[in-house]
Amino acid sequence: MHVDIITALPEIIGDTLDASIPGRAQRKGLLSVQVHDLREWAFDKHRQVDDYPYGGGAGMVLKPEPIFACYDHLTSSGEEIDEFIFLTPDGEVLTQSIANELSLRKRVVMLAGHYKGVDQRVRDTLVTREISVGDYVLSGGELPAMMLVDAIARLIPGVLGDASSALTDSFQDGFLDAPVYTRPATFRSQPVPDVLLSGDHSLINAWRDDQRAKKTKLRRPDLLDGSPIADSDSD
Repeated sequence: MHVDIITALPEIIGDTLDASIPGRAQRKGLLSVQVHDLREWAFDKHRQVDDYPYGGGAGMVLKPEPIFACYDHLTSSGEEIDEFIFLTPDGEVLTQSIANELSLRKRVVMLAGHYKGVDQRVRDTLVTREISVGDYVLSGGELPAMMLVDAIARLIPGVLGDASSALTDSFQDGFLDAPVYTRPATFRSQPVPDVLLSGDHSLINAWRDDQRAKKTKLRRPDLLDGSPIADSDSD
């Protein structure tokens, strides 16, 4: 899989994606990430990529010319782009389901929003999907882009050492994950639940399912809409 990130501030991303799971994915040759400095595609001597909005108002707007020029460069080889994603607060909220879907793509372009947004003609012509990481506003789309790459990378087959690890993450099946413990068996008078030390995997799985249901009902009851557990007591 290949990801292109278009940004006016590439220094924010730096080499962050060379670490942890995205870095592992790249070292294994399963993922490649290229960051493109939007200012390299600006037409004026000041390399300006934003301008005042028509109609007045506060803030600056990303200009269409540099973005279209960068897009033309990315598509000049004839390689198809599966998704052109604009990271913006008013996009659809990122979910595990979206990450699963995007992990199956071969090439994804991400445009990091900035300032007051981007010229609508970019959204109307180039963008295939708009994604938000939550109901709040950040200074730019660089952090959301890195979050999206990380969410996708761990789902690419062969990236994680244990292929089942990503499948048991929170949200994969609509539930939050169960509590986890490691050594020592007792720490500051707090023991690991006996069932996890029993070696009986059927009991362990049943305990985990029960804990996942309880945690989801307590913290994210919205995830249980339409589920029988939504109207039951998991005590």
